[in-house]
Amino acid sequence: MSVKITGYETHDVRFPTSLTGDGTDAMNTDCDYSSAYISLFTSSDLVGHGMTFTIGRGNDIVCSAIKELASRLVGKDVEELFANMGKTWEYLCADPQLRWIGPEKGVIHIALGAVDNALWDMYARSRNKPLWKLVVDMTPEELVSATAFRYITDAITPEEALEMLKAKAATKAERESTVRELGYPAYVTSAGWLGYSDEKVARLTREAVEAGFNHFKMKVGADRDSDLRRGKIIRSIIDDPQYLPAGKKPRDPNSPELIGKNAGPTGSVLMIDANQVWDVPQAIEYVKSLEEIKPWFIEEPTAPDDILGHAAIRKALKPHGIGVATGEHAHNRMVFKQLLQAGAIDVCQIDSCRLAGVSEVLSVLLMAAKFGVTVCPHAGGVGLCEYVIHLSLIDYIAVSGTMERNVLEFVDHLHEHFLYPCSINQNGRYNVPSAASEGYSIEMHKSSIAEYEWPHGSYWVNSPKVKGQQ
Repeated sequence: MSVKITGYETHDVRFPTSLTGDGTDAMNTDCDYSSAYISLFTSSDLVGHGMTFTIGRGNDIVCSAIKELASRLVGKDVEELFANMGKTWEYLCADPQLRWIGPEKGVIHIALGAVDNALWDMYARSRNKPLWKLVVDMTPEELVSATAFRYITDAITPEEALEMLKAKAATKAERESTVRELGYPAYVTSAGWLGYSDEKVARLTREAVEAGFNHFKMKVGADRDSDLRRGKIIRSIIDDPQYLPAGKKPRDPNSPELIGKNAGPTGSVLMIDANQVWDVPQAIEYVKSLEEIKPWFIEEPTAPDDILGHAAIRKALKPHGIGVATGEHAHNRMVFKQLLQAGAIDVCQIDSCRLAGVSEVLSVLLMAAKFGVTVCPHAGGVGLCEYVIHLSLIDYIAVSGTMERNVLEFVDHLHEHFLYPCSINQNGRYNVPSAASEGYSIEMHKSSIAEYEWPHGSYWVNSPKVKGQQ
């Protein structure tokens, strides 16, 4: 008897992170990390969970869009959907009236990310595998059929992608074994939020070094003198061997994985993130003025879909040894295509649900591998760390074949709300998700939904409203 999708439910879940300054940056000053959450139900016990991330108000609008898209799946046979996930993704994109209010961007597109991710979660659960394992176990042909290629064949064709994947297929098992043993490299943002005091920045940086991290990111763009001061505080800690964990030796700044990253004497790396606050000329001059703190890259220096602006900034900063990264708000694969074609970025930062789910992420991973650009996904938020470790594992094992220079963002917030929270080992690396039942690792505790659902969850009923939700 075939299993069909019978229905869905959505939840507008909001956490009051603006009370503690978590997530603050020069653009986003009051962030209440929020999940527009969906569960897809079937005629069997099989369920799929997905979400997309917002920072508070407007989460209800995304939930409304999720309902419109999820309704297109009701009555569909799940095995027919799973048989060609690329075709399924195109079907979800194809409602002409919903497409009109994108197309393939904005609220509709991030809502599609939640629905597509829920379907991939269901697919992985149906095969008793974590999502990353489901995908890396696919044949090259299956993986290509699962990928969204529309509008990007001038950058990479399915035939090119197939050859790339076949070239890596024979050594997938070796890489899987390696990453299971070592974990996947991570970097920490938790110490560098703009709303933190200098004392808190210093304390959290020391704790991050002690936890094994050697890549650190701080927010910049509100005040140059403050940015320099905070950057020097972080550098004074991460560059000083006395703060390294007991028995841990400094890393060689000139090793292959660190060369070109402006690593300090302990092998530690600092990155900076402006969250889109500058015009192009302003970005160039501002970042030049921060050269003293030796950042590896500036993230989101200007508007996220200004391809030529990023290219100009990269060209101007290259003589100063500072790279450019973006992608957190790149709203579809076509923006990434142009960023890569224009030579506008040194680091590609995919987001697990700004892009419309796994099928679109696969297309960006393949393009980045073809262009030889390192992928360092955006995480943080709520649920994004749980999501993106799967995507980085897919990239390393099946697509690019390398994690030597890659680092995946880690933020130590809100993981306790998930049944399968991500975790970090003693060397500052993500552990590999390994539970057969976890799918895409995004299932939320029912108690967390009951407490934080807006506006009738127990927290919101019993607590004063926070700044972001007023």
